[in-house]
Amino acid sequence: MKIGFIGLGTMGASMAANLQKAGHDLVVHDIRRAAAERHLAAGAQWADTPKALAEQCEVIFTSLPGPPEVEEVALGPNGLFAGMKGGSAYFDLSTNSPTLVREINRRFAEKHLYMLDSPVSGGPKGAASGRLALWVGGDEQIFNRHKRVLDAIGDQARYIGPIGAGSVAKLVHNCAGYAIQCCLAEVFTMGVKAGVEPLALWEAVRQGAGGRRRTFDGLVDQFLPNRYDPPAFALRLAHKDVTLATQLARELKVPMHMANLALDELTEALNRGWGNRDSRAAMLLQQERAGVTIEVPEAELRAAIERDGKV
Repeated sequence: MKIGFIGLGTMGASMAANLQKAGHDLVVHDIRRAAAERHLAAGAQWADTPKALAEQCEVIFTSLPGPPEVEEVALGPNGLFAGMKGGSAYFDLSTNSPTLVREINRRFAEKHLYMLDSPVSGGPKGAASGRLALWVGGDEQIFNRHKRVLDAIGDQARYIGPIGAGSVAKLVHNCAGYAIQCCLAEVFTMGVKAGVEPLALWEAVRQGAGGRRRTFDGLVDQFLPNRYDPPAFALRLAHKDVTLATQLARELKVPMHMANLALDELTEALNRGWGNRDSRAAMLLQQERAGVTIEVPEAELRAAIERDGKV
């Protein structure tokens, strides 16, 4: 099987190299031919345009900076759409717009072409080592057909749902990470200004309840099953703790925008009469605002946990 790969930057170069290591024949393209030198030296062929690449390949991958580049490569005058043969599959590994992904998929379907959004997570080190998550949205049969190829790129290739689902999952993951980053910056500057040495502070908190558990594992006990009673940690106690933290920050003149937002949420939940419910009951406020109800059947949740072997 000939595989096409477009976008040989920091992430793409390593993913393409791993496909070659797995024994796949590669046709490559990048806006800079120099970026392909290592792949060409290892036996890859060069294509002058995405269209020329598509004419030669059954499966195509792109790893590009963002939506404008993906749209141009996929639908431009010399793009993939102009060169792909019926039944061919295109996996976009970029962090992309779900709206654009669905539009490309709609256009591709007119020619019996398959587009799957397949963003990756693991960073440059993961791309080099093959320890990457791939979150794939689109036709499940096409995902299954090419799973072996995906496994050459990352060790956690997973089908998420219909087209766009992979991109949504990636945006949830990345946005959560940067929101948490803002919170960590706030609380650590407060702790250091309050007199605790940074390394000692880090060593202490990473052994606490939050530090010992992976970020998203904290959703399985209350939020996902929609079960906030009896409390594991009562809302009134969480409100007290965050009140004390923000009071300390004011004494130290440390701005705490994110922490004050958290306190506002806890206060609103407390005013709903939820003080003796679990502290995560404050998360119900956002569900109410968004107009969604989240409640995963416990049997399905247990099966997912057992499948992953964690939590």
